[in-house]
Order: sequence, then structure tokens, then C-alpha cells
Amino acid sequence: MEKDKPDNIVFSDEKGYHASLLPYATTVGAPAIRMDDVVSWKSRGISNVNKQFENKFNELKEQYLHLMQEYEWNELVYNSKFSFEPVIGETYHLYLGDDGINFLSLIGPKEWNKEHIGTFKLNSEKKWVVIN
Repeated sequence: MEKDKPDNIVFSDEKGYHASLLPYATTVGAPAIRMDDVVSWKSRGISNVNKQFENKFNELKEQYLHLMQEYEWNELVYNSKFSFEPVIGETYHLYLGDDGINFLSLIGPKEWNKEHIGTFKLNSEKKWVVIN
């Protein structure tokens, strides 16, 4: 058996010297081929994304609760009794009347002895904003 080439040379009769075309290292001095550890990268990524989703969910939940509270206050004020047209930017006080019906007044809670429910201001969007 005749040996034409050394063992560490990549050669074939069909392709000739083709070490540079191979997808893997062919010499002892070549860098080692290692698989990237994508499992830890994925788990860190999943953890970070889940934290972002949780934070966004909590933020949206808080906004929803705030919106519902605003809605309930507005419904309470709009369903109360008042015999005047409220002026935008003015402060009004909501009271529980002797007959059990809520009413809106300009009179402050320190000026008379009625059960005070809340103080409100009408904004430019016709929305009642709670003050205090």
C-alpha cells in the first residue's frame, strides 16, 4: 500500500484538497466546535419577557381599576339631584339628602351639617373629577 499523502490532509479523488469547504475543523490547531448554550439564553429571555408582560398586565389592571372608579363617581354624580347647570371648572359637593337621595350643591361641607359624600370639579370633557 502506497501512501501519497499524510493522514492529516483532507483529500479525496473526486474533490481534491477541500478542507476549506468542509463545515467542520480538519486540523488539530483549529478552534473546537461547541454548540452554543441556547437553553440558558432562552430561559433568561423567557423570564425577562414574562416580567415585562406581568408589569404591563399590572399597569393595565391598575388603569382599569382607576377608570372603573372614575366611572362609578361620574355615575353617582350624574344620577344625583341638582336643579342648576353645572359650570366647567367649578367645585361642587355631593351630599346624602334627608330623603335618601343624593344631591349636588355649591355649599361646602363645613358650612352646614349634611352627610358629605365627596367634592367634585367638572372638567372640560364633562367628566366629574374627585377632589380630596
